[in-house]
Amino acid sequence: MEIYGLKTCDTCRKAIKALPEARFVDVRAEGVPDDVMAAARARFGDALVNTRSTTWRGLSETERAGTPEALLAAHPTLMKRPLIVAGTEMHLGWTKDVQAALGV
Repeated sequence: MEIYGLKTCDTCRKAIKALPEARFVDVRAEGVPDDVMAAARARFGDALVNTRSTTWRGLSETERAGTPEALLAAHPTLMKRPLIVAGTEMHLGWTKDVQAALGV
């Protein structure tokens, strides 16, 4: 199991604490592998881009008009967090539904 997120994100810290066996990947330092990002994009669509983040608010209208793939490649902190990959399953966020699906 892998958790993709930011080490400074409180929500990611909660997920890491609840899933100690998972490997944490800091998207700012290591990025998200292309195959994982493509699968996440196919699964979650535009929900993968966090339009409530301070990074998003700092972007110009021209930058916001870019494709989600280009936005996430240029600004990894725009990804909604955490992205949890457990085998063939993917979960986005740390909601009660995600926690229940992971047995936490």
